Amino acid sequence: MLDKSPPPPAVSVPNDLAAFWMPYTANRAFKRAPRMLAGAKDMHYFTTDGRKILDAAAGMWCSNAGHGRSQISAAIAKQAETLDYAPPFQFGIPQAFELASRIAELAPAGLDHVFFCNSGSEAADTALKIALAFHQIQGQGTRTRLIGRERGYHGVGFGGTSVGGIVNVIVEPMAGSTGVLPAPKGYLKRLREITQKHGILLIFDEVITGYGRLGYAFAAERYGVLPDMITFAKGITNGAAPMGGVIVRDTIHDAFMSGRDHVVELTHGYTYSAHPLACAAGLATLDIYRDEKLFERANKLEPKFADAVMSLKGEPNVVDIRTVGLTAGIDLAPRAEQPGKRGFDSLNSAFHDNDLMLRIAGDTLALTPPLIVSEDQIGEIIDKVAKVIRAVA
Repeated sequence: MLDKSPPPPAVSVPNDLAAFWMPYTANRAFKRAPRMLAGAKDMHYFTTDGRKILDAAAGMWCSNAGHGRSQISAAIAKQAETLDYAPPFQFGIPQAFELASRIAELAPAGLDHVFFCNSGSEAADTALKIALAFHQIQGQGTRTRLIGRERGYHGVGFGGTSVGGIVNVIVEPMAGSTGVLPAPKGYLKRLREITQKHGILLIFDEVITGYGRLGYAFAAERYGVLPDMITFAKGITNGAAPMGGVIVRDTIHDAFMSGRDHVVELTHGYTYSAHPLACAAGLATLDIYRDEKLFERANKLEPKFADAVMSLKGEPNVVDIRTVGLTAGIDLAPRAEQPGKRGFDSLNSAFHDNDLMLRIAGDTLALTPPLIVSEDQIGEIIDKVAKVIRAVA
């Protein structure tokens, strides 16, 4: 799985960077010192000036099988030539039904139905809309309160943001984007007991934890908890095409399947739900996960990854380290009156000076390498991170 190919030649960069307003980016700082990518293969990105960047972030938590997987690109190309688009309202394509079945097979028993959308944000909004509609069907229309956890993140839609960071349950089994925060031992099981007692639907946001990140198809399996819904995205297509969705318990789905047959049961969906190219990418991605046993591989690598990351404890300004699965969060002490600046400088030092891609959440460094990472590459990542931490001390 080691990539020994030479870096590609440098490619030209547009002279004008002003027109593109970049998402979740400090635009002015970026455009002064751009971090430009031109290609990717296996564990590495390639910059526009030909440098090889070790990917310790799986892109953005999504390229679990590494980059440039020919099976996925071939499946997308073949699908584009055969059927580039089909309307998902009132019409269907075989690939969507096949992918939904395979996702349901991976999910815990009882979570048997899949509603497709295009991102984790849309998945969160979809799950919340299903929950509210379900309660109305059950004659409990007054159940409208949405509960989230402090430092939760469920995307950028209005529904997702309304339950993100509220101290008041859609929950992440591990809160990834806000700093790699695993749930306390026994927390999720106790949460399930409480929600069942009071008739509250429990939604697991597995946009990050799904598809092998914690060593299982879904974290619900790892923690032995059956939620009412699971949201997913990112790893379902290995990041090669936008796709998200919600896996729904049969009891919830079946509650909608009443009334006149010609009436739409759930007035919700997106123009690109179950897009043919995304479905092709998803099916090819699931083949790779299965054939290369990547979920099992992540499970086996977890203790070695944890030991390696914990070796950073003595580095300057490291105040806490958390690991679960192939994921780690390293908290750095913030600079006086400059919260987030040490983390931001770490991002730049990693990319520009150490040929490393990592993610940051304030002053927390997040390591989430593709599941194909080798033990040697884990060591290389940790060596580079140590240099970064010292550089921003």
